[in-house]
Amino acid sequence: MPLTDTTLRNAKPKDAPYSLADERGLSIQIRPTGGKWWRFRYRFDGAPKMLSLGVYPDVSLKAARKLRDEARELLAQGIDPSINRKVQKATKQERAANSFEVIAREWCAKNAPTWAKVTSDKTIRMLERDIFPWIGGRPITDILPMELLTTVQRIEKRGAVETAHRALATCGQVFRHAIATDRAIHDPVPSLRDALTTVKGGHFPAVTEPKQVAELLRTLDGYTGTFTVKCALAIAPMVFVRPAELRTAKWADIDLDNAEWRYHVTKTKTDHIVPLATQAVAILRELHALTGQGAYVFPSARGNARPMSDNAILGAMRRLGIPKDEMTGHGFRAMARTVLDEVLKVRVELIEHQLAHAVRDPLGRAYNRTKHLPERREMMQQWADYLDKLKAGADVIQIKSA
Repeated sequence: MPLTDTTLRNAKPKDAPYSLADERGLSIQIRPTGGKWWRFRYRFDGAPKMLSLGVYPDVSLKAARKLRDEARELLAQGIDPSINRKVQKATKQERAANSFEVIAREWCAKNAPTWAKVTSDKTIRMLERDIFPWIGGRPITDILPMELLTTVQRIEKRGAVETAHRALATCGQVFRHAIATDRAIHDPVPSLRDALTTVKGGHFPAVTEPKQVAELLRTLDGYTGTFTVKCALAIAPMVFVRPAELRTAKWADIDLDNAEWRYHVTKTKTDHIVPLATQAVAILRELHALTGQGAYVFPSARGNARPMSDNAILGAMRRLGIPKDEMTGHGFRAMARTVLDEVLKVRVELIEHQLAHAVRDPLGRAYNRTKHLPERREMMQQWADYLDKLKAGADVIQIKSA
């Protein structure tokens, strides 16, 4: 006689386990502890077998019969329900192990030793905030291009266009890591890049908020490549010259005793003086022991006869996880121009002279390289000291929106 809910509720435990039969192989076992366990008994290849279907009342009578019927359908197809359950469990575990979040965290851990801590923390925070809640639990092989696009478009819709592009690029690196470790066969990111809004503005990307500058400096400080490139990354924010001027700097143009760097600016066809802060002099003195016998301050890794490649600093920033839509070698100029003016309240003409821009006086006379030199020396030292304070985590003044 089929079971009823009333019979199940009233079934009392005894000293030994006993069973109440339903129909078509389904029964429930009543244990001395009071537990009521569903059982489906069947034969496969002539051998008696049993499949557990859960505990009553968590699994109701109706749900237990449905599970029994599903098991009987498998038997009709020549499939052992017990073996099928083990296979399904193993598959589920494998898919969970190959979820986007698991692989992304693995990728982050792999790269963490070569990243500055601020870069590692920033990447994880972005993934946890903007990516994992929507696709983190999905097997990476199941994530469709439109699903990924919808995820990053949520970032775009809140106005963070650059972050959306950065998130998409990060996802691409995760997919490529999955491919390299034989857990995926396709990276959908390249086909989606044009689907996001193009970052507006024709200027070189640059960070200009003091807190962003602080993060950038700490990231640069974490560079672990060649000493020459490390020194170039350290001095670039201090002197904020054009990237080509920095990489082609010559020792003959630098007077460490007088803390000056004098050279000809090819772009504007003018002579220029860069007063060197004590921090910059210290970096250059240490570097001189390594490269001072050659012509170039920052020689190529392939030999001292030529300067560092135009991609050395940019490539180093990319390896540190600084995206191209956030900062470039030229961006140090915009960073200094903005913060010196809006935060440190330095006179604009001093900044413009130091940037070697075409500055004219009230009489229309062109830029003079010695103009305001004492004031510019003071400004360059103030700037280097301010950068040190930012990197050390000191409280900073935020730029006020107009």
